[in-house]
Amino acid sequence: MAKPNEEKSLIIIKPDAVQRNLVGEIISRLERKGLKIIGMKMMSVGDAVLEEHYAHIKDKPFFPGIRDFMKSCPVITLAVEGINAVSAIRLIVGPTKAWEANAGTIRGDFSLSTQSNIVHASDSVESGEIEIKRFFKDEELFVYKKIDTDFVYAEHKE
Repeated sequence: MAKPNEEKSLIIIKPDAVQRNLVGEIISRLERKGLKIIGMKMMSVGDAVLEEHYAHIKDKPFFPGIRDFMKSCPVITLAVEGINAVSAIRLIVGPTKAWEANAGTIRGDFSLSTQSNIVHASDSVESGEIEIKRFFKDEELFVYKKIDTDFVYAEHKE
């Protein structure tokens, strides 16, 4: 049974993070927060998926650079779940303009760019659901109970 405010989010560990050996650091930060990884895979992302994922900017002059960057090496995709997960992840990740991100956030610690900003994270619950379906098949997502859930959330009342 889903808990109140339980949400899902897509995380894409981008090529710059893969090339800079930051995959473990990023996953570790999400896990230490208490979020549950329900899907994970390394993949190459094709043009069709990139155009769908970046539909809001695909007609911009800078989109070809983003497309080429996202295809420059494999990415790691994560489906992550937890109570208020989307807002928690957005705090961990920091703002898209990485030079504005606070120290202690993933982007604040590892990036100074908008394009090469280490990770993508869903910006809403609705986006999370759509994006996870874009990158994961149903059989690639797992339902399981983590033994630390009661300690992470205690008596969650919100």
